[in-house]
Amino acid sequence: MTSTLPAVTTPKVPAQRRPVPMERSTGRTTPPLRLRSSRPDLILCGVLLVAILVVQGWNIADYPTLSDDEGTYLAQAWAVQEGRGLAHYTYWYDHPPLGWIQLALLTWIPAALSPESMTVGSMRAAMLVISAASAVLVYVIGRRLSLPRWAAGLGMVLFGLSPLSVVLQREIFLDNLAVMWTLVAFALAASPSRHLWHHFGAGIAAATAVLTKETMLFVLPAVLITMWRHSHRDTRKFALTGAVTACALIGLSYPLFALLKGELMPGSGHVSLWDGIKYQMTRPGSGFILDQGSGSWGVLQSWLYYDRVLIVGGLAGGLLLLVTWRWSVTARALAGPSFAVVILALVAMRPGGYLPAMYVIQALPFLALVLAGGTASVAHAVLRRWHSEAEHRYLTGGRYALAAVLAIAAGAYVVPSWYEGDRTAVTADANAPYQAASKWLSTEVADPKDTRVLVDDALWLDLVHAGYKPGLGVIWFYKADLDPAVTKTMPRGWKDLDYVVASPTVRRDAVDLPNVKAAIEHSKPVAVFGSGEDRIEIRQIQTASGGVR
Repeated sequence: MTSTLPAVTTPKVPAQRRPVPMERSTGRTTPPLRLRSSRPDLILCGVLLVAILVVQGWNIADYPTLSDDEGTYLAQAWAVQEGRGLAHYTYWYDHPPLGWIQLALLTWIPAALSPESMTVGSMRAAMLVISAASAVLVYVIGRRLSLPRWAAGLGMVLFGLSPLSVVLQREIFLDNLAVMWTLVAFALAASPSRHLWHHFGAGIAAATAVLTKETMLFVLPAVLITMWRHSHRDTRKFALTGAVTACALIGLSYPLFALLKGELMPGSGHVSLWDGIKYQMTRPGSGFILDQGSGSWGVLQSWLYYDRVLIVGGLAGGLLLLVTWRWSVTARALAGPSFAVVILALVAMRPGGYLPAMYVIQALPFLALVLAGGTASVAHAVLRRWHSEAEHRYLTGGRYALAAVLAIAAGAYVVPSWYEGDRTAVTADANAPYQAASKWLSTEVADPKDTRVLVDDALWLDLVHAGYKPGLGVIWFYKADLDPAVTKTMPRGWKDLDYVVASPTVRRDAVDLPNVKAAIEHSKPVAVFGSGEDRIEIRQIQTASGGVR
């Protein structure tokens, strides 16, 4: 079923009497009903996509440093591929499993062709598929929200080539998958054809985003605003009702899954969805984001280190669009992305909340769109808003000269910092210590099958492919203290281990993990890779008599 605008008959105006657009011009361009039929759009989007994939793909395995979260999600995807369940250890409802199920599908073919390549560094290449889809969707959304072609291209560049984006979109994070599905929801909500199934599809895509990373729930009101503005008034109630219903029904599948397994509420001898939610809601806060010295302040500084333009400029663009809401068509067209920026900013600024470094991934496309939209508004104000045929030619030339000066000044500020950030991403080798440690454990340990070693999440799959027993031979370090299924196989605690790989993460978190702390204290380094705080030590457990286990 589709909804169409009522036909309007426009009387013909003689050519010599047709009015010339003046101050009422909006500066918007009407995108084609099907973007794939517009050759200029396809060419521009295609060229920008190639540039984004080259920059993001070059040196992807070596920069940035491998993270625990990447190892966690990829190991869980491996467990799904191997038929071991939703996780290789006990699945405890820390996140909905749909995210790593998608990773399992995404990495299934390369893992089948080359099982030993199922490691964090090599599997980062799979994220290029997600980056490509998301970048194209940013362009499509920009055009569907009536941004000029150049502004939609600018939004795509801001989203895909910002050093902050290049670093974070390379990593195997659930947030990247969730952002892609959120952009699908926005694209369907803003569909110019206004099919009801597009709106239902937007609800399905939004639910998929939330089940991929639950924090995308904050962005759903922005999707509804976009759908409200772009649905036809005659079918708006049906569109919104269908979208909300589709989203709710699919979202409820997660608690239904827990209910059917008897794991919805806490009980003796099993995990529960309630405990998982309680853990996420009661995690220790990282402090107020503007409080210097807090963890959140440190996270903010790390974002600004990579790119101040997208963060500060995107927030400024969102404020500009909100301020000019009444008289700017561009501001009204970008209401959904602007609202998403505001919501995500307010959530990040909540006092006492927990702010992870990857949180900004959820805001990247919306920051890019509102910054591009704000730029388009400024350009329109300079070049066209007060233009009239009676204006002297030198005034028109002055407008274009001013626009050129502003563009050159912006480029002079942005390009050097972006160049340095992206150059680091395509040249630096941040993972040499991890690779060296993986090689040492693969070649220098005599019998991996009978060796027990504590490692961080990023190295877990490397050692599984090297022949260590998954789960009980190669052990996620915190499982040695927190998972009863593992601790019961270690009746003597740290004495039942052979090695501990003391990476920066393991050394940092060992303070609160008695078995891990004791393993480090009762071991000696047999190989060290890297230096300083980033070094990785392979430490062999010592027995009470002073020998090795």
